[in-house]
Amino acid sequence: QVQLEESGGGLVHPGGSLKLTCVTSGSTFSFNNMAWYRQAPGKQRELVATIKSSGATDYADSVKGRFTISRRVPRNTVYLQMNSLKPEDSAVYYCNANGRRGRDYEFWGQGTQVTVSS
Repeated sequence: QVQLEESGGGLVHPGGSLKLTCVTSGSTFSFNNMAWYRQAPGKQRELVATIKSSGATDYADSVKGRFTISRRVPRNTVYLQMNSLKPEDSAVYYCNANGRRGRDYEFWGQGTQVTVSS
């Protein structure tokens, strides 16, 4: 059974940095795509950043220039370096893996809380 587990969340002051990590277990293949989503209280879950197995990345406009997504393909580990954090970045951050291998697949982690506050 594939499991994704996030870590690295916490409380940080505005302007600070955090690095989130998502490790995978139970997978026998490299995921096509990995991504980070976030969900703030009372809001819908939104896509933050994606990275393909080729290394191509994409970001939400709200985090461009501040966040960097990276991954270790063989181990399906993905990172999210978050700099210049703002209070509006506060949310639960979720790791996602998706793609197609015979059929479509998608896996989610349980989430890690990021709080940006003075």
